[in-house]
Amino acid sequence: MALLFAVMLVTAAGNTAMQSVMPSIGTRLGIADVWVSLAYSWSALLWMLLAPFWARRSDRRGRKAMMALGVIGFILSFTLCGLILHFGLNGWFSAVMTMSLFALARSFYGLLGSAAPPAVQAYVASRTGRADRTRALSLVASSFGLGTVLGPALAPLMILPGLGLVGPFAIFAVMGVIVLVLLRTRLPDDDPRFAARGEVMAAPFSASSNPRMPENEENGHPDGSPGELPAAEPQHTGADRLRWSDRRLRPWLMAGLIGGHSQAMVLGVIGFLLLDRLGLRGDPDAAAGPVGLVLMAGAAATLLAQWGLIPMLSMGPRTSTLWGMGLAAFGILPIAVGEDLHTIAVGFAIASLGFGLFRPGFTSGASLAVSPREQGQAAGVVTSVNGAAYIAAPAIGVWLYNHSQWLAWGVMEALAISVVVLCALTLRKDPV
Repeated sequence: MALLFAVMLVTAAGNTAMQSVMPSIGTRLGIADVWVSLAYSWSALLWMLLAPFWARRSDRRGRKAMMALGVIGFILSFTLCGLILHFGLNGWFSAVMTMSLFALARSFYGLLGSAAPPAVQAYVASRTGRADRTRALSLVASSFGLGTVLGPALAPLMILPGLGLVGPFAIFAVMGVIVLVLLRTRLPDDDPRFAARGEVMAAPFSASSNPRMPENEENGHPDGSPGELPAAEPQHTGADRLRWSDRRLRPWLMAGLIGGHSQAMVLGVIGFLLLDRLGLRGDPDAAAGPVGLVLMAGAAATLLAQWGLIPMLSMGPRTSTLWGMGLAAFGILPIAVGEDLHTIAVGFAIASLGFGLFRPGFTSGASLAVSPREQGQAAGVVTSVNGAAYIAAPAIGVWLYNHSQWLAWGVMEALAISVVVLCALTLRKDPV
């Protein structure tokens, strides 16, 4: 479990650490903010498209092998990104060439890195019985959340002499190599005692994106007894296939897509907003600390919502989604008008608390709307919705911000409020 925890922790922390320094790197290169945001889009698209493929392949080709492939993708991506940015910052490449190569190198994470999370989940599920499975999978999911908090906190400490802003890339690549070696040498080979299928997980695109908490389901016998692993995924006919337009799912998916775009825009803009509001465009190296602090506050608030408020208050899907987006809409206001670090951090924490309630709400709502045999398909559709918001929305948010700050914040606020209205009008009240 320690090794599996490390796999998830390092990948999540590395991604949020990278997002702490990229606004400063883009400013140093003289690249328009929107191009920095677009550099993530291709990787996000690849993750959304390929994560289901790797989830299926982990069931046929072995979970340990797919974990190793995912970690290799992480190492390759961070190593190449670090080298490209280092040479670009030192004048070896033009700014446009640097960001183009960065986007290409970043794509290795979406291409290969998406193999690790579903393999980790399936490995744990295949080696634990029903009684221990929820606790084990919750521990794995918590590593993702913990990584999103640690990444922004560690990023400023990794800006070292000689490496500068690319320090986090180099250090997390080395950490990835260590994890890969331990994974290859210390993790037992696949000898599953229980059948289990790899779950698709959302990419750690940001400090506030969270993986789908896996359900306690078996693909083997209903009593949790040992069973043979399926040779392949069951094939669904066109009549059985769950579609986005399914009327049971439609309101939940609309809420997830609209709210996800609001969240992705906020996250895309926040780093550049801090550079402007704190007057750090002339000294971008000093921005990593404030950006990391705000992202860490957002990640901590998200974890508070998901690990504290939802279970403590026993919030149902509609309540969680409705109140979550209401809080998000309220939190956007101090971000929009704040002129100091404290105000912006508090606003971002409130908004992240809301988004932390919203995502599990619409995810569980979609799950409860369909039958047990459709849970796998529903999980895939929800994951696609989560990923779709991060393909273009961050860049759109930054583009709007650069043209009119009030237009940008108005769009984000309107998207959040529209989800509140949608939930209030179309979703049934949670059972008492």
